[in-house]
Amino acid sequence: MFMEERLEEILRILKRDGKVLVKDLSVKFNVTEGMIRKDLQKLEQEGLLKRTYGGAILERQTIHDDNIRPRLMKNLGEKDIIAKLALNEIKDGDFIFLDASTTNYSIASMLLNTKKQVTVVTNMNRIAILFDSHPSIDVICIGGIYNKNLGGNIGSKAIEDVKSYRFHKAFVGVGGINLVEDFISNFNLEEASMKNAIIKSSLKTYLVAENEKFYTDGICEFAKCEDIDFIISDKKPNEEILKLLKERNISIIY
Repeated sequence: MFMEERLEEILRILKRDGKVLVKDLSVKFNVTEGMIRKDLQKLEQEGLLKRTYGGAILERQTIHDDNIRPRLMKNLGEKDIIAKLALNEIKDGDFIFLDASTTNYSIASMLLNTKKQVTVVTNMNRIAILFDSHPSIDVICIGGIYNKNLGGNIGSKAIEDVKSYRFHKAFVGVGGINLVEDFISNFNLEEASMKNAIIKSSLKTYLVAENEKFYTDGICEFAKCEDIDFIISDKKPNEEILKLLKERNISIIY
């Protein structure tokens, strides 16, 4: 195995388990413990982990990217898994909100191919257009100022529109989930205000998030953990995350 492949696998294990031990990695990759320490040192220099005595833990990343275009093509397999799980939560007669996020676009794309009878409210024009000819899905498009980087309508007008509704369920995209410090975040202040309004107008709130979002933070907080009812993710989180979710009284769907 080449070094780059080994580094990628170490990061994958870290995201799955939350920590790694030098002795375990040495056995797994059939290399010396000294070589593993060098691998961990390199990853620490890149800001991807924090070395500890005998191993390493995952270093949280702060994400600044608010441009939707490259994110539409990222983690497509993970988003498809989340979308399939989200469809199971959407029932006939539901009045739901899908906010402007790439994962919600995947959910909408799958919802399009069902016969569900629901009303979709969204601030993402791409989502609204998808249902143009669907016979049993009604769409309400929230107005406001269109932000091309976010791919959605935001601002005071959009927030006032949201406040006039009461949603059965809201599916909300996220930049980061910090269960230790108790905050949910994203990339843009105006978008954060929009997400906060959506959550306050919803009976149930689902965060739709790839597993990696448990280890990242955005720059703008929009909710506390107590505001979230469910998190839909692409795979089972590690035991440490599961423990924190239980403490925060958040149900995980994977």
